[in-house]
Amino acid sequence: MSYKKSQEIEKLLKRLKDEDLPGAYRFIIKELKKRGIIRSRNVIGDLGEYLVIKYYNNTPGLPNLSPAPPGTQNVDALSRKGDRYSIKATTGRTTGVFYGLNDPESSLKEEKKFEYVIIALFDENLVLQRINELSWDEFMKYKRWHSRIRAWNLSVTQELLKNTKTIFKL
Repeated sequence: MSYKKSQEIEKLLKRLKDEDLPGAYRFIIKELKKRGIIRSRNVIGDLGEYLVIKYYNNTPGLPNLSPAPPGTQNVDALSRKGDRYSIKATTGRTTGVFYGLNDPESSLKEEKKFEYVIIALFDENLVLQRINELSWDEFMKYKRWHSRIRAWNLSVTQELLKNTKTIFKL
């Protein structure tokens, strides 16, 4: 979004009374769903999936992706070749969690759940700043155990960003 457009929207919002702001939010969410940009109440996650898939499909040399069926665990997009992609969007330094993977104490060999993880990094204004792609092996190297939730996530460190494939950087 252009700076000028942002200023116009900000002016419109400032004219609203406090009690009218929730209605504006409700309208924006409804419109985002109508346009297929988001599918659930997970606005940042859905926005990340939408923008990543759109970017991959509009960039020569990158695979064409389609959204995975809703409710597919750890897989958000599929390529025409059948590769599975897990897409994690964040405004911070930690991704959402990956469920269904072995606990750290497990002696079982981990079954491959997807071929790639894509991290979409947003700033505090929800402007996409970066897209990085990790292979399964890179995911296994960088994953961190979240003991309270009992699932894995990724810490988005400078090392991770430097040592994984940068697809897009603003």
